[in-house]
Amino acid sequence: MAIARGRARTASSSKYLQQLCKHWSHKFEVEFSETGGQVRFPSAVAIMEASADALLVTIETNDAESVEQLKESVVRHLDRFAFREAPLPFEWSATSPS
Repeated sequence: MAIARGRARTASSSKYLQQLCKHWSHKFEVEFSETGGQVRFPSAVAIMEASADALLVTIETNDAESVEQLKESVVRHLDRFAFREAPLPFEWSATSPS
């Protein structure tokens, strides 16, 4: 399993989490609240958590290539929703196979 963890510093993390989840709910299975969300993509799961100063994202998949594609997709979509403060400073941890 490949896992990537990312953190985007923003005071609007709850707003962006909800926008991302609503956007993806038209194509994928999604669950979310003001503080947490989960998106089930065909090849991965993205779990999001809103804190006071950041949006935390964990991507889990069996395919390392999918992790890289989803990281790019998350950043691209997040910057689109956060256009007033984009590009957000997104920091990813190393993808780690288990």
